Amino acid sequence: MNADSNNQPSMKWSLRLGSLAGIPVYMHATFLILLLWVALSYWRTEQNLQAVIQGVGFVLALFGCVVLHELGHALTARRFGIQTRDIILLPIGGVSSLEKMPDDPKEEILVALAGPAVNVVIGGVIWVFLNLQDMMLPDLSAMLKGNMLQQLLVVNLFLAAFNLLPAFPMDGGRILRAVLALRMDHIAATRMAASVGQAFALWLGLVGLLYNPFLLFIALFVWIGAVAEAGTEEIRSLLHGTTLSHAIITHFESLSPQDGLTRAIQLTLDGVQKDFPVMEDGRIIGVLTQEDLLRGLHEQGALATVREYMQTNIETADIDEPLESVMKRLQTCGCRLLAVTQNGRFTGIVNMDNILELVRIEAALKEGSSAKRPL
Repeated sequence: MNADSNNQPSMKWSLRLGSLAGIPVYMHATFLILLLWVALSYWRTEQNLQAVIQGVGFVLALFGCVVLHELGHALTARRFGIQTRDIILLPIGGVSSLEKMPDDPKEEILVALAGPAVNVVIGGVIWVFLNLQDMMLPDLSAMLKGNMLQQLLVVNLFLAAFNLLPAFPMDGGRILRAVLALRMDHIAATRMAASVGQAFALWLGLVGLLYNPFLLFIALFVWIGAVAEAGTEEIRSLLHGTTLSHAIITHFESLSPQDGLTRAIQLTLDGVQKDFPVMEDGRIIGVLTQEDLLRGLHEQGALATVREYMQTNIETADIDEPLESVMKRLQTCGCRLLAVTQNGRFTGIVNMDNILELVRIEAALKEGSSAKRPL
C-alpha cells in the first residue's frame, strides 16, 4: 500500500523508529498489540521462551520486509518529484503517505509495482542464499514449516502476490486504476477500480465467515480503503484547477487579545463559527479554537483573557494557492484554519468546513448538469 512541516506523523498514536532515505518510519501503537498477541500465542502453545523470541523475531523480520516494500513505493515516487511524508507500520501492514499519486497513469503503474517488486527481490536473494547453503526444501508448504529464512521466502512471495490483487487499496488496485485511466476519465477509472475492490472485499468476507474470521478484518480494511480512494479522487477532481479564492471566508467574527472568554462564548452561541481569529491593529496574531475556549473555561473560567489561551502559530496561504494543496495542508498541519493573504496583506480565513462545503456544492452542480444533459 501506498514534507512534513511539523515533524508529526500522519497518523496519531505513532512512535518514531528512525528514518530511511530521509523518510521517517513510525510504528503505530496497535502494532504493539500484534507483538503481544504473537508472544502470548507462542507461549500458550509452546511454553518455551525461545519459541516466543523466535515468533516475535519472525514478525519483526517480516515487517522489516514490509518497510522495504513501502520504501520501494516512496523512492520510485521520489523519482517523479513526489515526496513521502512518512511510513507507518500497522498490524495489517505498512502505509507510505505519499504527497499524491502521479498524474501520469504510466508513472502510477511504476510506483505501484515498486512495492511488490521489492518483495520479489527479497525472496530472490533468500532463494539464492538457501540454494548456496543447500537448505532449499521441496515445496512451499514444507518451507512454511522450516526455519525463519525459509518462511520469509514464502511470505515475501505471498506479499507480492497479495498486493497485486486488483483491489483498492492494494497495489494491484492502483495498477488497475492506472490501466483503466489510459482509456477513460480518471474518476471513472477510480470508481470502476473501487467497485472491483469492494466486490473483492465481499468475497473475502464470505470466505472469512466460512473459514477464517481474520479474513473479515482484512475484508473490512479493503472495503474502507476502496471507498476512501474513490472519495478522495472525487474531491481531487472537483477541486482541480480551483484556487483558494473560491473558498475564502471574508465575513467572520474575530476577537481581540484583551477580550475575555465571555466574548468568545457569546459569539459561539450567536452563530455557527467555532474558531476565531485574534486580531490586533488589522493583523491576525492568533487563533482561539473551540478546544482552547473550553480549556480556558475549565482552568480559569469566563473571566480569563483570549491572549492566555489563543494559539499563536498561524499558518498562511496565498489567495491564488491551489485549493487541493490548501486542503492537504489543513489535513496535516494540525491547525483549524489558515490566514489567507493577497500580496502579503491579510484578506480572510479558510477552514476545512468551508472547503468541504464548496466540494458539496460543486458535486451538486456537476450532478445537476449531468441530469440536464440530453440522452
